[in-house]
Amino acid sequence: MGEGEPSMAGYLISGDTGYVPEDGLTAQQLFASSDGLNYNDFLILPGFIDFTADEVDLTSALTRTLSLSTPLVSPPAGGSTEAELAIAMALMGGIGIIHHNCTPEVQASEVRKVKQFSQGSLRTPEQPLGAPRDSDSHSPAPGQALTKLQDLVVALDGVTLREANEALEHSKRGARVRAGCAPSLDAGSRLLCGAAIGTREDDKYRLDLLVQAHVDLVLLDSSQGNSRFQLGMLRYIKSRYPQLPVIGGTVVTAAQAKNLIDAGVDALRVGTGCFTHEAQACGRPQGTAVYRVAEYARRFGVPVIADGGLRTLGHVVKALALGASTVMLGSLLTPPTEPPPEFLPPDATRLSPHQDTATGHHHSKGDPSGPILENSIHHFIPYLIAGIQHGCQDIGARSLSVLRSMMYSGELKFERRTMAAQLEGGVHGLHSYEKRLY
Repeated sequence: MGEGEPSMAGYLISGDTGYVPEDGLTAQQLFASSDGLNYNDFLILPGFIDFTADEVDLTSALTRTLSLSTPLVSPPAGGSTEAELAIAMALMGGIGIIHHNCTPEVQASEVRKVKQFSQGSLRTPEQPLGAPRDSDSHSPAPGQALTKLQDLVVALDGVTLREANEALEHSKRGARVRAGCAPSLDAGSRLLCGAAIGTREDDKYRLDLLVQAHVDLVLLDSSQGNSRFQLGMLRYIKSRYPQLPVIGGTVVTAAQAKNLIDAGVDALRVGTGCFTHEAQACGRPQGTAVYRVAEYARRFGVPVIADGGLRTLGHVVKALALGASTVMLGSLLTPPTEPPPEFLPPDATRLSPHQDTATGHHHSKGDPSGPILENSIHHFIPYLIAGIQHGCQDIGARSLSVLRSMMYSGELKFERRTMAAQLEGGVHGLHSYEKRLY
């Protein structure tokens, strides 16, 4: 063949054409059927990569007025989030919602601990930034200082947490927040903190104490948010504290969302628990719920928090790709405890769901797992952040805003998975396995 003519192989393979067929389904096509889908029922097709994973911007809206640098929220369910976890979440760009399984005074005290946390943010003139922590030092001899005056790293009153971290990084002293995560701060450079309340009359007293503790938002904690009880409490909060953001829910349909949006809700929590599905025959598969509610709520500028069904890092990426602005981590932070022996069949082998070395936390026999401890959350959240960034990179989205834009424009493509495909794509044929950090 002469120069410029197609090769025989190219002709036989492609028929001498550069045609690229349409591939995959848009989100609208994926959810066009009446079948409810969960996160395992589909995959996202990869896109074009022209940037590194650490360039992916994870900034996203939490409410109409608050945003986070990482789209991660720790839940109030089961008493999992208290001050320690809420502080860790806020330092890494997320937020914690303090539970209300306690007296109003105790809950307000937990919020106050978060708001008064001042590592790297100084309240007095020229207070040292890099002084050793109590747990890292021993008592000095009489007359001996822990740190020499010339070794102190100082800053003037009013320094922000970000500026303090930069000073510590420059001096190579002191503990600092993980690089790349802008901490979640209010206008006064204090850590953001949310709190859950109910819809009963005595929750109004709880609300007053939380506001006095400078809570940044409240979450109305109900398994079914479309009720006169929640709508009544929402209207009460908006009349008494108009500037206080309120998260409503949970909801799974646009009709439920409409009532809360009309009443002035600032964000929606989407999902129904497995107990509601099984015991009350009411709910919706999580993938469909997130897509339907987010597609409606975005028209009113109301962000969606995906809560439920998130068992893997891939589920988190899928929830964000379906329109959720943030995710409530749920069982990812509080893995289910093992069943007691009396409920196991006689010949059963006790197996944990998995051992996740990303958390540094082992789920072994006789050691029921509870909320992740402070010394491992600082490994687990960066693992999630890196995973979301890698997922967005594979998809070809430089930010979560771009990811949602691609989905709504139809550029982002999905594909349904058969049960055989799910088995093939998951971990299979192993007695046990472990997941590791990147």
